[in-house]
Amino acid sequence: MKKRRLNAALVWKQYEDVLAPRLHFSRTDRAVYSHLFRHSRLEGKTKFRFSISWLARGVGLSMKATRGSVRSLVARGVLDLIERNCRTQHVIRLRLPLEVKAVHTRKTRHPESTKAAINIEEEDFLLKQILRRSLHDRESGNCFYCMRRTGERNWCLDHVVPQARGGGNSYRNLVSCCVECNSSKGERPAEEYLRELYRERRLDAKELSGRLRALDDLAAGRLRPVLPGQA
Repeated sequence: MKKRRLNAALVWKQYEDVLAPRLHFSRTDRAVYSHLFRHSRLEGKTKFRFSISWLARGVGLSMKATRGSVRSLVARGVLDLIERNCRTQHVIRLRLPLEVKAVHTRKTRHPESTKAAINIEEEDFLLKQILRRSLHDRESGNCFYCMRRTGERNWCLDHVVPQARGGGNSYRNLVSCCVECNSSKGERPAEEYLRELYRERRLDAKELSGRLRALDDLAAGRLRPVLPGQA
């Protein structure tokens, strides 16, 4: 069967009119998405391998800004992270505008008493206490950032990708952390804050590397909380 040709003009209109404004794309996000689209889906490639250094050169941005944007796009479901060989090598599948769940679906919110199965990818994890608790349990009572043990009176939930940059309430974008880290991080990217903790010697080199890997795992959906009935 002949492969259906991509209507690039239509996709670009959907990108400009729907995807970018709906998810509050920054200039960096726009540049990164456009460059990856040009070299992947526009060329008929469902999967695309690239390095952060190659992408940074292509969009004319720093490695730090480029890496942060890639993580943000993964967290928002715009990029599917299929493989990561090391900190700079990625294999992704770029979603077209109408393939992004946030664009064409609405979350179904179930009352607390419902017995219906929970769709973990669609749930708003701030809506229900039982879902919020599952995120604290996932981190085993430790702060996701500084790794310090925290009691219930000192823990809260933080958006890895700030809401101002389109970060949602998915389990892929919420972490349990201490009040101090939540306040200190503010609206900064999580990677930037982790590196600050390293400079302040609150994390050692091994712990920093582990936290950066955890960010990638979180965005890719590999740190799924255990929900009721799934234990």
